[in-house]
Amino acid sequence: MSDWFIQHIFAAAGSVIDGWAWLSGEAGAKVIGEAVTTTRNRPHPWSTFSDYTSWQSLTDRTYLARHLPPANVPVQPPAAEVRRLFQRPAGTTPQFSKKSTCLFPAFAQYLTDGFIRTVPTDPRQTTTNHEIDLCPLYGRTPAQTNALRLKDNTQGRRGRLKSQMIGAEEFPPFLYPNGNNTPDPQFATTLDAPLLVRPGQPPLPQQQLASIFAVGGDRVNTTPFSAMMNTLLLREHNRVAHELETRNPAWDDERVFQTARNIMIPMFIKIVVEQYINHVTPLPFSLRADPSVAWTANWNRPNWITAEFSLLYRWHSLMPDIINWPDRKILIAAFQVDNRPLVEVGLDAAFSAAARQPTGQLGAFNTADALLDIEIYAVKQARSNRLDTYNRYRQAFGMAPAKTFAEISSNRDVVALLTELYGVPDNVEFYPGLFAEDLVPDSPLPGLLMRMVAVDAFSQALTNPLLSEHVFNADTFTPWGLQLIHDTSKLGDILARNTPPRGPTATPIEMTQATWHYADGP
Repeated sequence: MSDWFIQHIFAAAGSVIDGWAWLSGEAGAKVIGEAVTTTRNRPHPWSTFSDYTSWQSLTDRTYLARHLPPANVPVQPPAAEVRRLFQRPAGTTPQFSKKSTCLFPAFAQYLTDGFIRTVPTDPRQTTTNHEIDLCPLYGRTPAQTNALRLKDNTQGRRGRLKSQMIGAEEFPPFLYPNGNNTPDPQFATTLDAPLLVRPGQPPLPQQQLASIFAVGGDRVNTTPFSAMMNTLLLREHNRVAHELETRNPAWDDERVFQTARNIMIPMFIKIVVEQYINHVTPLPFSLRADPSVAWTANWNRPNWITAEFSLLYRWHSLMPDIINWPDRKILIAAFQVDNRPLVEVGLDAAFSAAARQPTGQLGAFNTADALLDIEIYAVKQARSNRLDTYNRYRQAFGMAPAKTFAEISSNRDVVALLTELYGVPDNVEFYPGLFAEDLVPDSPLPGLLMRMVAVDAFSQALTNPLLSEHVFNADTFTPWGLQLIHDTSKLGDILARNTPPRGPTATPIEMTQATWHYADGP
């Protein structure tokens, strides 16, 4: 029976499963359970605190956990040579994904910037809360949250986050409203400085600096894509707060805010599973964000981000060399730390632009020149944390070790370069190996990377405290809020509630290209 026929039979079966909620739930629970149990459950016996297990390594969450103990990798070619694995060869053109739109990496960056927070001066340490908690929107600490809140008990203003109106659109307030390096006093002592606006960084032009938003995360302003995500969620929080206040007029500002926040986090996690993870998987049916899957699971343990997880999300080759913005084309090097493009076109146009443009294809020989230095930083970070080899991680996640380079990649040029750099497959380092792999059919990700994403995504999303058995109910969210969570599965659902009505010819706000079908490839 041909592969084509088998794939289409699976696709048809997927349609049947999607049509029966109970069957979809059973299938999804089995997939999630099998994905998470491909490797050992938390808590891990190791962290980046020390080479051995100690009380501090088991409890000090300012360090990263580890899936495998530190190792002395036998072969470490010069980083400049490893860079060649990511660099597009001279005379070649970018490789584009058949499946993904730029909404996919835009969401992935915003999601992971919330919990992958390595300290630049010490890659063993982290400032993360280890939760999917929307800290790019709300801040990592109570002090940051307080600075971002309106904190006004006046009727009609309760529970809101601070914002500003620019024309007819709502945006976060500006952090540097005067266009100099002096932040607005209400944010100066609490918010983290934006990632690329720090001592030692080249100063930004005045108008560019003046476009930086006051937000909860230091990476939100990195690109207009990240800023548009945060702006959408800011609008939705304030809309939800308005509805809660209207329905509960006796509630004060604090109760309205806290309940709105309670609703927003599970709503976001639902999109993580039902739009983002469904885009990543090659399954012919849709997974659903059912919190009960984790209630009695033996993998339901407190979250702790690992050193490996902080590296495997460096998906730089997804970003095209040129962003097709609604009013112009923007080089990727110029698509950084500048929110003017977002403010100028508005939220709907920005999301539509992301959903129209194909991404680059994830993998070797496809990173834009402007992002190559970040790849080298990742190689060095893996080495400083003494991560074990690629093959050791394959084994740790239930995959057979690669015995030949052809088992890693079908691309002859990749095989030739890996041979030159490492000699034998057992010497290949973790980070280069992840991105040298062939993509999984019908997924934008390669095999080991997809397994590792699935393990951590499910075991860290579905274990959120707000999804726990005795919390996920109408008392926590109100009956209206619980229904809103249930009715939201995609970013487009939220966009439709926070922008003018979209016409029938509007671009669908999807991570998957409209022309892609199951069995079309990655």
